[in-house]
Amino acid sequence: MRVLVLGGAGYLGAHMVRLLQSQGDEPIVFDNFSSGRQSAVGGCPVIEGDLLDTMTLMECFEHHRPDLVMHFAAYGDAPSSLREPDTCYRNNLAGTMNLLGAMHQFGLRRLIFSSSAAVYGAPDAEPIDETAATVPLSPYGRAQLSTEEMIADYASAYGMRALCLRGFTVAGADAAGDVGPATAAGTQLVPRVLQAAIAPAGELQLFGGEFPTRDGFAVRDFIHVSDLCQAHRLACDHLERMPPGSSERLNLGSGMGHSALEVLRRAEQLLDREIPYETATARAGDAASLVADSSRARERLGWESSRSSLDNILVTAWAWLQNAAARRASSAT
Repeated sequence: MRVLVLGGAGYLGAHMVRLLQSQGDEPIVFDNFSSGRQSAVGGCPVIEGDLLDTMTLMECFEHHRPDLVMHFAAYGDAPSSLREPDTCYRNNLAGTMNLLGAMHQFGLRRLIFSSSAAVYGAPDAEPIDETAATVPLSPYGRAQLSTEEMIADYASAYGMRALCLRGFTVAGADAAGDVGPATAAGTQLVPRVLQAAIAPAGELQLFGGEFPTRDGFAVRDFIHVSDLCQAHRLACDHLERMPPGSSERLNLGSGMGHSALEVLRRAEQLLDREIPYETATARAGDAASLVADSSRARERLGWESSRSSLDNILVTAWAWLQNAAARRASSAT
């Protein structure tokens, strides 16, 4: 099976490419390398392109003729989308519209979209299932939800089969240590905590402190990136069982919630070192708690989140950061 992986050089996409290769599939990477890394991609065709560049996208379809598309090329997260809504909406909505138009023109009818728990906003009850109200708190969440609606409309009108997989807080790294989260800490909690344990650059900020949670810090459902990718691979088979013109939305999470402070404390225990932090004002667009009910994904896909314990997430992410640091040191000598 030839699978076009949009955003295949990024954190999620690079893990997906390796899983597809291990299953005997033929991944094709399409990435603009705005955040992805060339070093994360190996052994498969790579097209440097942007979803806003319709010509390059059409040439990719014409040349490679994929059987299925996986879409990991959404821009940003809640904080960055609040700063740059134009970039978020342009890439995520206009880019996906270009993709769907190209798929329609080439008669490609199978799509898996990597969506986000950000579509839910701040739900009233947990765990969150797919019937929960969707009231996003940020342009990113609104763009993801609008993309899901767009995909459903195209599927219904043009006989496509589509799955939108709502990942909760993705973290961790491949067990082989080949790929992992960006070593620049960014906004993701686990890399920020572990980076602070390696080389503190000023005191680590934990946002919140006044949420209505057990310790005042935001609670998230962390899912290991390998579990997330396994669900996407199983989704390929599930698409074949779906009737033409249909789409589904499924949650992907572990069902376990950990606060930001709990993540830091567990990292301290595992690494046997103190990680200093300071409490910072909660960011706009942050919900107090997001914990998934993924029973529909288990039922539809036959999927389980078998690698998503907090310890495994921290240990694999730590191994990746150590390996990355060793590679940088080796290349500098």
